[in-house]
Amino acid sequence: MELEEAIKQKKFRSEHEKMMVNIIYTNGWLGGQQVHLFKPYGLSQQQYNILRILRGQHPDPASVSLLMDRMLDKMSNASRLVEKLRQKDLVSRQECKHDRRQVDVLITEKGLATLEEIDAQLEQVFEGMSTLTIEEAQEVNRLLDKLRG
Repeated sequence: MELEEAIKQKKFRSEHEKMMVNIIYTNGWLGGQQVHLFKPYGLSQQQYNILRILRGQHPDPASVSLLMDRMLDKMSNASRLVEKLRQKDLVSRQECKHDRRQVDVLITEKGLATLEEIDAQLEQVFEGMSTLTIEEAQEVNRLLDKLRG
């Protein structure tokens, strides 16, 4: 569906304005798909992001500051998100051996299993993106990287 039809707007001041609105609209569209996907697991997009970061670190722990640095949503409160994940038994927290002021965060086996289930469902989402060829997806990635400088 074209942007103009989706948001019921016929004109934009420029192609750059349309591009900006299109990126924002598409972000919301993708976010809505993720919300629907994560809901049965009681996860938010930010919590899912933390679990993915921790899986990438596994078996090594991550500090909360490392999580904040790598998160997609820089405005998130990583400490609060980690605590919610700990309450769900998806991560564990322990005092760092080298620095008692720091907390080490590790993904649990339950967290890894949850990500495995979500990964299987994400394949269906990716199949829905097959309207773009691999080359087109690479071009979108290249252009977005270029846009961010």
